[in-house]
Amino acid sequence: MHSRSIEPWTHDHVFLGGRHERHERRTWAVVILTAVTMVAEIVGGTLAGSAALVADGWHMATHAAALGIAALAYRFARRYANDRRFSFGTGKIGDVAAFASAIILGMIALYIGVESAHRLVAPVAIDFGQALPIAVAGLLVNAASVWLLHDDHDHHHDHADASHHEGHAHGHEHDTNYRAAYVHVLADMLTSVLAIAALLGGRYLGLVWLDPLMGLVGAAVIAAWSVSLIRSAGAVLLDIVPSGQIEDQVRQRLETDGDRVTDFHLWQIGPGHRAAVVAIVTDRPQPPSAYKARLAGIRDLSHVTVEVQPCPHHA
Repeated sequence: MHSRSIEPWTHDHVFLGGRHERHERRTWAVVILTAVTMVAEIVGGTLAGSAALVADGWHMATHAAALGIAALAYRFARRYANDRRFSFGTGKIGDVAAFASAIILGMIALYIGVESAHRLVAPVAIDFGQALPIAVAGLLVNAASVWLLHDDHDHHHDHADASHHEGHAHGHEHDTNYRAAYVHVLADMLTSVLAIAALLGGRYLGLVWLDPLMGLVGAAVIAAWSVSLIRSAGAVLLDIVPSGQIEDQVRQRLETDGDRVTDFHLWQIGPGHRAAVVAIVTDRPQPPSAYKARLAGIRDLSHVTVEVQPCPHHA
């Protein structure tokens, strides 16, 4: 058999999200914006002798690093999408990056929490006149970053809300890497808002303790986001069944006329893409294509392998 004759039965293993290129462009834009702000704050703070400005610059550096990981993951996944060394494509590269970003986010939350707790016990003098403009500038940069990364189609936490037919992307795919980048800039914006509130309270109401208290609140919220990201990215990396609803659909469509599913594996292989391996025992064996046809139209099911076994008493 010539290789050309098997083409109708072969397919690629490119399981990137339908919005991959768009997300990559926007993530790189935020990386550049964050990096430029970081350099400006560190250089400007050093020249002006502002420790607060330099500190905020290095804080921005941690987010720039995390966002850089997300952007590089998009580039790597796209560049090696057709590399045969990746059995199921590079769709899960983003989840690796998201897991790493979530760890960085957790470390940032820990740092903010420890520093805030220390300042609550041992208050530090705050130069409100110097700190307020920095916080406002940081808020503007973060707001711009949130606007760039905001996408109503990509921040659903329920995997069952995803929708994808084979080879065609639909609106609600779950891109954990993009969500991780979004959470990073959202966390930065949250800390800016809390910082401004605390600084205003300290400057005009004399509530100096508001600054470390708001730091603790921000640390708690960011830590919760970090845990959520670790769980969602970890679930994909550990091949946890992504959708009980889809699993039930597959079983209902295959278990007809006495056919029984004896082994079933369902896992995520990329944003909006899932793979399934199914073993069926039947009295009336049919070609695997017949069973795959029963699954046509099930959302997100991009790669299906079917094994058919006749019953032992089948004549």
